[in-house]
Amino acid sequence: MQMQMQRRAIQPNDVSYAQAHEISGFKRLLFISGQLPQCEQCILPKDFEGQCRRAWANVEQQLKQAGMDFSNLVKVTTYLSERRLRQRNYEIRREVLGEYTPALTVIIADLYEEGWMVEIEAIAAD
Repeated sequence: MQMQMQRRAIQPNDVSYAQAHEISGFKRLLFISGQLPQCEQCILPKDFEGQCRRAWANVEQQLKQAGMDFSNLVKVTTYLSERRLRQRNYEIRREVLGEYTPALTVIIADLYEEGWMVEIEAIAAD
């Protein structure tokens, strides 16, 4: 008998993330490398909103390749190049993820390429 995955957001809050995310009975874990604000067929957006949306689209593409979607996310780490980007990052994340509340970490970091303002890595399960 195959066990079905159970998930529970622990202390979800009104800012679109949970303090923890417990999963059990899962079949697969997907570890998504840091997704960048560009792709092979597009140029790097100059503004934060464009970069953030591109990075989330790249996360979504990796999920789709594994037969998953945003509802499978259990952990997201977002790297921002500047503190001033926090609020817009929050707004875009809420819009993209909607009701889904994975565990979340946001780090202010000096990103690999000078023009990058955001990078997003994630863990998903089903």
